[in-house]
Amino acid sequence: MDREAVRRYLAEQRDAFVAQLGEWLRIPSVWTDPAHADDVRRSAEWLAAVLRSAGFPTVEVWTAPSGAPAVFAEWPAEDPGAPTVVVYGHHDVQPVDPVEAWTFAPFEPAIVDDRILGRGASDDKGQVLCHLLGLQANLAASGRQQPPVTLRLLIEGEEESGSPTFAELLRAHRDRLAPDVIVVSDSAMYAPGVVSVCLGMRGLTDCQIDLHGPDVDLHSGTFGGAVPNPLTVLARLLAGLHDDHGQVTLPGFYDHVRPISAQEREMISRLPFDESTWLAQAASRATYGEDGFSTLERIWTRPTCEIHGIWGGYTGPGHKTIIPTDAHAKVSFRLVADQDPASVQEALRRYVAEHVPAGITATVTFFGPGVRPYLVPADHPAVAATCRALSAAFDGAEVFFTREGGSGPEADIAEILGAPLVFLGIGLPTDRYHAPDEHAHIPMLLKGAEAICYLWDDLAAHRDDVVRR
Repeated sequence: MDREAVRRYLAEQRDAFVAQLGEWLRIPSVWTDPAHADDVRRSAEWLAAVLRSAGFPTVEVWTAPSGAPAVFAEWPAEDPGAPTVVVYGHHDVQPVDPVEAWTFAPFEPAIVDDRILGRGASDDKGQVLCHLLGLQANLAASGRQQPPVTLRLLIEGEEESGSPTFAELLRAHRDRLAPDVIVVSDSAMYAPGVVSVCLGMRGLTDCQIDLHGPDVDLHSGTFGGAVPNPLTVLARLLAGLHDDHGQVTLPGFYDHVRPISAQEREMISRLPFDESTWLAQAASRATYGEDGFSTLERIWTRPTCEIHGIWGGYTGPGHKTIIPTDAHAKVSFRLVADQDPASVQEALRRYVAEHVPAGITATVTFFGPGVRPYLVPADHPAVAATCRALSAAFDGAEVFFTREGGSGPEADIAEILGAPLVFLGIGLPTDRYHAPDEHAHIPMLLKGAEAICYLWDDLAAHRDDVVRR
């Protein structure tokens, strides 16, 4: 691939690309808000129309029962033996509340200092549209009429709601998708100037714990110290979830945790990381976590338990000396490779049952089956191809391996479709995705499109390594 031809094409198309992305960002596709259901459908139809006009011979809008619309598009390679790549992304966006915290209108995109401002600019409309621009650059620079790999795009509409029906959609269309490789562009580089490939996402399961004691609030002078207090029991229960070394105490919690490899640990140690700067960004005064691991290792490679809220009893002004009838807490667990959300859920239920005294009724309610963790091996051929493509786009830069502490549907996608999944994310941690003032750096979007352009040729050239057997 002629890099100068690719870069010349991208430079020529920059303004048209930004204008097109701005048009998409004006559609408030917030699936979590029922008031925007029609906007999510409009967003899907907008993308479908753009893909058809760009030359994709097959474009369809798929919807699972009660689910959001997803866009499917296919463009076959000229060579029938070329690898098939499914590109995954999402066109729904986060809510914008509190809107007063924004310094610009979230659905009125603008350009400021090489940034495009608007909800969805980085997560994930900007990264999705990079795939179309990257494909167009590949065709323009090579003179081909078809891509070097068979491309199948699947852009869902409910990722920000936890993808509740997406697995059903994948199963229903598994034979139509049938990839050799899955590429996800819904992640971020480590930092400006540090080129990186994400290897995995953590899983998640979360719940509410409800404890019920006496059927009415009791006078603490008359009954205190003589009946169990649900708030006291809850405090002990939650405090007991961690030991003095920062480890989660649930029996069997670490039995299936996949250890971090020496190669990945060495690469993480070489990433530029300033703890004081990181603490300032977190508005915290100290780090904390499991003994024996660095801050980045704790975030990316280790499972965690966090308490998000505790309430019960009297919380109004002044005092009210009671033994309250109820106590509540919200708790979540982030999981890493080979951990199973169902096993963690059962372990927590057993823990609560074993630590609640007589006189207290406990209920543990999980918010769904949870999200499984995903990790692709660092030595997989598709990871190597992604690294080469990014290095080429960034003029021979070293490519580091990272992970992300958040969670997504990657494990379901890889398992249901039966193919390895790799990340080619070109957002930046400073893009403020999920926060007020979300934006994307236009030069990064163009570099992402350039890397995508190179990736398709690289996968085609190494098809013996990546084609499913």
